[in-house]
Amino acid sequence: MLDSSPHTADDSILDTHNTEYPGKPTNRAWRRLPSGRRLDLLDPDPHAWTDSDLSIMLSRTFRWAGESCWPIPLSVAQHSLMVLHIRQHMTDAPLTPIQALQELLHDSEEGFLGFDCLSPLKPVLSEPFAQLERSLGAAIWERYQLPAWQPEDYRLHKIADHIAAASEAVHCVGWERDEVPTILGIKAKILDSDPLQKRYGGTPWEPWPAEVAAQRFHEALTWTYTLI
Repeated sequence: MLDSSPHTADDSILDTHNTEYPGKPTNRAWRRLPSGRRLDLLDPDPHAWTDSDLSIMLSRTFRWAGESCWPIPLSVAQHSLMVLHIRQHMTDAPLTPIQALQELLHDSEEGFLGFDCLSPLKPVLSEPFAQLERSLGAAIWERYQLPAWQPEDYRLHKIADHIAAASEAVHCVGWERDEVPTILGIKAKILDSDPLQKRYGGTPWEPWPAEVAAQRFHEALTWTYTLI
């Protein structure tokens, strides 16, 4: 169930006055959350959102600029679960709850921003955008009590993330296999089998409707967090 408790303060998107919260940035970029709460993107409060808020926003945020060879695009929520499942099968030892939660939340700032920026565009958007991503990511890490990545964990995470991206490019977006390394520059294994099908069933590689993606992400998030 969503937390429907609304904030009582003004819900304007950009607040240029600083009388309500002395010491805060002059400009505050508010976004309304599904629960009725709000989050200042420029000064994110780690306790501003509910788990349902995050799950819903990630289910409504699309990978690959919204391009898809299916009727609907792939969500960041489904991608995050895919990376988690790939990473879980890369080593003999099971992931710790912290490792699993890091995998699940690795792109969560994109849910607050409302889009998954194509990687080649990030240098064009430059340091202010990178700082915004880091600030939102830090708030998420603080909220879920996550430590910084261990170097080996991060190395394995990037391998899993690249495998997911290469596989999505072919099976979810429609790129040819030879275009993945030559045009997209993703030099990673392209999976034939959908790593999520064994767990969730359905048609291999088919993007889930937002409601389904939100529910499945939320279940994974709340279950994993209870184990920490």
